[in-house]
Amino acid sequence: MTTAAKAGRRRNAGGAAAPRTKLDRDTIIAAGLELAAEPGVLSISVRELGARLGADPTAIYRHFRSKEHLMQALLDELIGRSVRTVTATPEEWRDRLRQLAASTLDLFAQYPAVGVEAIVLTTHGPGELDAVELILDAFSRAGLADDDLVRHYALAASHVLSSAAGIARARGERGAAPTDPSPWIEGPVLADPRTHPLVTSVSARLAALEDRELFMLGVEAVIQSAERTASAQS
Repeated sequence: MTTAAKAGRRRNAGGAAAPRTKLDRDTIIAAGLELAAEPGVLSISVRELGARLGADPTAIYRHFRSKEHLMQALLDELIGRSVRTVTATPEEWRDRLRQLAASTLDLFAQYPAVGVEAIVLTTHGPGELDAVELILDAFSRAGLADDDLVRHYALAASHVLSSAAGIARARGERGAAPTDPSPWIEGPVLADPRTHPLVTSVSARLAALEDRELFMLGVEAVIQSAERTASAQS
């Protein structure tokens, strides 16, 4: 039985409605993620979430000040889950960054209605703080400090969050499963070779690009930048 079903109105053997389960933040977040994981769901409706919980939507606002506050909590839960999937040791700082990035992309693609919020929301929650600490620690172990440390953190976080959010939205709009191959460009790249000879010459290669591959290439570029910067300082 799903969290939402547990929270909804039950009926006893005589068919009478049983009292609703009292809502709390964890129950609402779990139901919100269930809703976000459903195919075709690209945004969270508080009204629909209330119906799923068997509660008036206003009950949700007793735990979250606004729709934005709710989305911050849902996004922070996903970011926290991403951090918890990291298994590489702190000394393996490159792998920790790779694992965090890959898990973030996978979770955003699984819950696109929440993942897309990473473009506009800062959660200020424990999940986000754990991710920030992990990235800063990784680049510290790479040998960065001060402005270089902060800039590489910002570069990594910006790439991972914004790119994963964009991929999640694109996949959600196509109705693709989170693990499905996903092209970077939709359809063939058509151009007149007289006016766009370079585009035409690489059109097949452009069409063959996969969004996940490019996403991870971006992560590698940030790692390599950190290595070069640290080497120049030593």
